[in-house]
Amino acid sequence: MQQLRDQLARITDLNHAAAILEWDQETYMPEGGAASRARQVATLRTMAHELLTSDLTAGALDAARPETDVDQDLIRIARRDLEKATRVPSTLINAISEAQGHAKGAWQKARATNTFSVFMPHLERIVDLSLEHAEALGYDDEPYDALLDIHEPDMKTSDVVATFAALKDVLVPLVRDLTKSAASTRKTGPDNVVHGHFPHDEQWDFGLRVARDFGYDLTRGRQDHSAHPFSTTFSIDDVRITTRIDESFFNPGFFGTLHEAGHAMYEQGIDPALERTPLADGTSLGIHESQSRMWENQIGRSLPFWEHYMPSAREAFPGALADVSAEMMFRAVNRVEPSLIRVEADEVTYNLHIMLRFELERAMLAGEAAIGDLPAAWNDRMEAWLGIRPTNDADGVLQDIHWSLGALGYFPTYALGNLISAQLFEAMHRDIPDMDTHIRAGEFAPILAWLRRNVHVWGRRRSATDILKATCGTGLDAAPWIRYVKAKYTPYTIG
Repeated sequence: MQQLRDQLARITDLNHAAAILEWDQETYMPEGGAASRARQVATLRTMAHELLTSDLTAGALDAARPETDVDQDLIRIARRDLEKATRVPSTLINAISEAQGHAKGAWQKARATNTFSVFMPHLERIVDLSLEHAEALGYDDEPYDALLDIHEPDMKTSDVVATFAALKDVLVPLVRDLTKSAASTRKTGPDNVVHGHFPHDEQWDFGLRVARDFGYDLTRGRQDHSAHPFSTTFSIDDVRITTRIDESFFNPGFFGTLHEAGHAMYEQGIDPALERTPLADGTSLGIHESQSRMWENQIGRSLPFWEHYMPSAREAFPGALADVSAEMMFRAVNRVEPSLIRVEADEVTYNLHIMLRFELERAMLAGEAAIGDLPAAWNDRMEAWLGIRPTNDADGVLQDIHWSLGALGYFPTYALGNLISAQLFEAMHRDIPDMDTHIRAGEFAPILAWLRRNVHVWGRRRSATDILKATCGTGLDAAPWIRYVKAKYTPYTIG
């Protein structure tokens, strides 16, 4: 058992070293370092893959005799990872990693210049390698199944299609009704208060203050700038986040910090006994996203939250918020209006952004959408579903970094996370009936403790379905999220 732990620890260390280089690439690395950084990361990822698929790892797994429940879970998860990894040659891992390294720099340049053609050949390479990866992993129905399983184990594309179809039936009329009812106040009403002058440093400090209040431990984390907000983990004791600041719009920077802090608190809350093992990670991206969306939306966009923080917000931004009440701020940050950028979207229209990209990803992998046609296809769907059309690539097909990371099959987990967040929030309310009182007082320890106990501490020891059944009594269910948004938005004319 110790031999297995030692081997898995070396693999984990290599992957975390690669993650540090990737974090630097998106925060501080000079532009000219992209090519060498791609090779460096590819080397580390390949070494980790070769160690995982080595005879030494397989032999240690076969010989290991579990002494505890954690040992049993470690053997089970390590064997699953090994079986999948042995299907993929190390040459493909190297090619994927190097392609991602080049693609990230190309995406950053393409987005900055509104030029999809700069990124297009890199995306073509990513799609080709993703198809090769899917074929190596194997699938039952379509290549997307294999890629989805990387991020959401045991989930099928057909399950996502069915869930999204049912959700769209509720979302489209709800969005139409909410935006139509408030059209007259959209430009000049009180909901416009989040647009104004919000100085960079004050935004930064205010966001981090709230993240600390939530429970994000800055002795084991930090925040930096990046083109696209993200969180990354180098160990349970080193979990970092980034955000981006718009001095004319309050929401992106502030809620970006809350969102990424939710991810980071999940990783910081994993049982320390799982450190340097494959168990020390989120069990699925749907569960991971549920943590970020819960702190961002169910808590950070709630009326009790703003009843607590509005005095501090007025003090931090006297020019923009001097005469703004808690309810005005609540209405402003929950404004339902179709928008171009996913990370700035309200929580009602957000899932439509996910469904759009999901459809395009499936079409790319099936050969039904040419890469060069993606900008127009993106814009057409935005216009049909949300009634708005991007005027440039940066606000359209280039807005997210994920394709440059090779993360096809990833995007559905954002919407799954929304649904799971509402399921967990309902269960938490049953266990903490006075939760609104705690939020109104700025007391978040009971909430974090509940999440630590029921979600975080388990790492990958429990599957997403196991966590939901243990806390909610059922598997994935869209009904709680639908109840949540209807209860939140029906009493108000929010535009």
